[in-house]
Amino acid sequence: MGQPRNPAAEFVRYLRTETTGGMILLAATALALIWANSPIAESYRVVRDFEIGPHLLHLDLSVGDWAKDGLLALFFFVAGLELKRELVVGELSRPKKAILPIVAAAGGMVVPALVALAVGGGADGMERAWAIPTATDIAFALGVLALTASNLPGSARVFLLSLAVVDDLGAIILIAVLFTSGFDLVAALVAVAGLALYAFLQHRRVRTAWIYVPLAVVVWVAVHSAGVHATIAGVALGLLTRVRPDEGEEEAPAIRLEHRLQPWSAAVAVPVFALFAAGISVSGGSLGRVFTEPVPLAVFAGLVVGKAVGIFGACFAAVKLRLAEKPSGVGWRDIAALSLLGGVGFTVALLIADLALTGETSDLARMSVLLASAACSLMGAAVLLRRNKVHAASED
Repeated sequence: MGQPRNPAAEFVRYLRTETTGGMILLAATALALIWANSPIAESYRVVRDFEIGPHLLHLDLSVGDWAKDGLLALFFFVAGLELKRELVVGELSRPKKAILPIVAAAGGMVVPALVALAVGGGADGMERAWAIPTATDIAFALGVLALTASNLPGSARVFLLSLAVVDDLGAIILIAVLFTSGFDLVAALVAVAGLALYAFLQHRRVRTAWIYVPLAVVVWVAVHSAGVHATIAGVALGLLTRVRPDEGEEEAPAIRLEHRLQPWSAAVAVPVFALFAAGISVSGGSLGRVFTEPVPLAVFAGLVVGKAVGIFGACFAAVKLRLAEKPSGVGWRDIAALSLLGGVGFTVALLIADLALTGETSDLARMSVLLASAACSLMGAAVLLRRNKVHAASED
């Protein structure tokens, strides 16, 4: 007889899959849209805007802000862990393999920004809104890939994951540069000291959570108080976490933390953020305005056109110039399909839209992100299903 299964462990394993994370995120988005457009829509706004937290530390934030600044820090901590793992022991540790997703991410940020600026012209708000279509959503993109392309080589998933993580790191840098206001040097120095202490403790192989959790909270509060977006704390801590196991150590801290926290990120942090970010009042008129007003149209074009062209074009140029190699077993048509998934902006794109714009323009831009992400998911899924059949036939 086999060992009895642990239901809790099985549930955590289930939460860890990209398909599950994408489904929970989709359900949270649907709930937000239904709630915000229902007869009790006012209750949605009351809950989202309700302020909680200590005023003394300037942390009396709304529920929506706690989701955006607090819970997403966990998401970016996990993203930082994933990026560190890929850089040290994964695909990105080999220069020829690492260059392609990095170049693809760069193309997938620069071209959408240029497309958005070209479409949006000098419209009010475009001086910051151009950053919205630069981000790729990890959970949704990998979820669509897992659902539609089980026969694609595993290197395709690694390529998309690496691209999305590098892309999100680039987006975090944009957030830090574009959306930092009222910089507090003392708080920034506290944050740097906290990060240095975290790195030292990692170097000294200290493992107790009783030190790391309070230290992470101090770093988060300091980064927030410095005027920098607090999610920066998450990705910085992730990148400082040790990823190589010592002799006799079953798992390195980064791998252990990623396994433990990824389900919480996928099942709680990102869906709760989506619940309070995607609650946009939708009407026939507002949907039409996405395609007639410059800012939301620019965001849509940047995600749907700019992402696919930028990612594929950057990959094609890098390989043809012999700067990089394609992932093992992955053809150009596969890369074209993965490039379409790059337009699934969702989580970080919604975050940037919320930071960059206000009022009705912000609502229209976020609606544009949702529509563009849905369009890219459907187009990417359609092409991937076809490619999946081709790969399945080649294995027979």
